[in-house]
Amino acid sequence: MFINGKFTMSEVNIKYLAEKLGLSPSTVSRALNDSYEISQPTKDRVNQLAKALNYQPNPFARSLREQKSKTIAVIIPERINNFFSQVIDGIEEITQQYGYHLLVYSTHENVETEKRIISYLLNGRVDAIVMSVSSQTKYIDHLQTVFNKGVPIIFFDRICQEIPTTKFITNDYENGYKATFHLIEKGCKKIYFLLLSKEISIGRERLRGYLDAMKASSLSFDESWVIQCAQKEEENIRLISGFLYGMDRPDGIVASVEKLAIATYYAARETKLQMPKDFRMISFSNMRIAGLLQPSLTTISQPALKIGMECAELLMKKLTKPNQPALEDRIIVLPSQIILRESTGK
Repeated sequence: MFINGKFTMSEVNIKYLAEKLGLSPSTVSRALNDSYEISQPTKDRVNQLAKALNYQPNPFARSLREQKSKTIAVIIPERINNFFSQVIDGIEEITQQYGYHLLVYSTHENVETEKRIISYLLNGRVDAIVMSVSSQTKYIDHLQTVFNKGVPIIFFDRICQEIPTTKFITNDYENGYKATFHLIEKGCKKIYFLLLSKEISIGRERLRGYLDAMKASSLSFDESWVIQCAQKEEENIRLISGFLYGMDRPDGIVASVEKLAIATYYAARETKLQMPKDFRMISFSNMRIAGLLQPSLTTISQPALKIGMECAELLMKKLTKPNQPALEDRIIVLPSQIILRESTGK
């Protein structure tokens, strides 16, 4: 049937293409999906006619046939962190090309919320999970359940070492060391490390780098210089303001996460201290406005977009190609970059 000289969308379906080509509907479907079972000449015939007739597949019908949701869940600790938003952008850039969409969940750094999200997703609502664990995640039974049920899961940034799957990280230990050594080179003698949680992998590795740099120097060190911070910004501002008020304040600060650097800016304003005159600071951060802060913030910036894209490319290969093996148990390290700015006295 023609309308204005063109086939209607309802007419051009797999069955119609099969009739025109003298093939079975299943052969046409496999050819459109680039199946290895179909010869290249047949694929070319099918794709040529599909293009000529402006054939558009029905993603919902296809999902039902394949028993797939065409959905990837992304679980992150918080939405306001620029690193996580850039990872999501990277994942989406790839998954959209394959007709997949994302469901993004935030645990708000709460492990009970993380468990509820996992329980909800295990009811068949997603085809795979990409996640960074909360700062409270110590026991991993809920994550083990995901793996045991055969749901593909990839970890990034804050990873779960015990689950045998692929994990994407950056060189946190090395950069914790380099960040501390940079402050030492700038003349800092009393360097504090602001920590969010020792439970998460990035906190442990960045702290380990800091401690080794301090040990390698000739400087004195006190364990009280490792400051355990809170989740709430107001609490962190009070905590940081407290030690900045004192005469025995630090002359250098390594902020292990972006939110602690922001709290330090607020605390510096309250205490009327100036960077880098009164103290210097370097932070792990992917803030796009780091260069616009006063003073501009020296950062260790992670390759967030690339991490997201590589996570997605690996999952799409797993989900769209037949007979793919389980995700390999390995850690992929993508290096970060130190960007020097005014907060450390560039």
